[in-house]
Amino acid sequence: MRYLQELLYQHECVTLPGFGAFLVQALPARVDQARGAFHPPLRKVTFNRLIQQNDGIVANYVAQREGLSYPDALAALEKEIHAWNRRLKNDLLIVPGIGEFSLTAEDKLRFLPYEKFNFDLSATGLSTFYRKPLDQRLQAAAVVPPVTPSPSNPNPMQNSKEPLAFTPENENKKSPVAKYAIIGVLAIAILGATYYFGNEYVKSEREKSTQLAEKRIAQNVEKTTYDLGATTAISVEAVAEIDAVEETAETIAVESGSFYSVIAGSFRDQSNAERKLAQLKAEGFEAAFAEASPDGLIRVAYGRFASKREAYSLLQFIVGSLGEEAWYLVEGY
Repeated sequence: MRYLQELLYQHECVTLPGFGAFLVQALPARVDQARGAFHPPLRKVTFNRLIQQNDGIVANYVAQREGLSYPDALAALEKEIHAWNRRLKNDLLIVPGIGEFSLTAEDKLRFLPYEKFNFDLSATGLSTFYRKPLDQRLQAAAVVPPVTPSPSNPNPMQNSKEPLAFTPENENKKSPVAKYAIIGVLAIAILGATYYFGNEYVKSEREKSTQLAEKRIAQNVEKTTYDLGATTAISVEAVAEIDAVEETAETIAVESGSFYSVIAGSFRDQSNAERKLAQLKAEGFEAAFAEASPDGLIRVAYGRFASKREAYSLLQFIVGSLGEEAWYLVEGY
């Protein structure tokens, strides 16, 4: 249900028929003086199991995004909710970007929202920051080290008229000429550094431009066509292979067995699937080909696991933290 997070930015209440409603509560910006914390405006999500009547918001949105009719979108929504209820009987249900559901020992539904998500578009990019209260900083600055009394002066702070701050004598003795000389030396040093690093930057950019130009020239040479004169016409008889697409998935070696997989995408063209697999491996994922879809599409997975928990953890990281598209697949069970 990847559209739920988008809808919560736009509506105060998003209802899933037969399951419950997600409610968004708006909280103003606030200051915690005791901790010195400044919190931005927040739209926090909660869940109400009692609100289950269809309001049409989710079905209409799915119909628009997927290009379906309203009845078809509603049927797909009901199928997804049925799968949710079935999964909750045995396992944790994770809704990416929103929170997670589980059943208590009393068979009651419990919802744990993800606090890091703020559904207030006006607060995008704002985060909580901390500043120590001003009175605490003033108190810390006003602390003076204790002075040890001596026999000749039992109360040194009483008769002392010396200021707490002092000015070095050498500073007062500097002449204006020396000050201007120092300023001049600093200015010359800054100009020299600017000129040096400026030249280095221009030189670096010139080398980059030269390399780019040489690369483009090489590409143009590869694409250049030449007139080789008249050639003899060759007749080629082409035979269309209608089942080539359907047989593509069969040429992929997939490890058989029972897996919980996090799918990155499905491809009809084998070269595109192999390119995606290589990309994921280069990014550090233990990517692999997964079980092909019923209609012959090649599935590429971020990872295939023997444990549900590992698959759920990776799915939450990819969708919640990286913001990438991914979905969960059970293979071989």
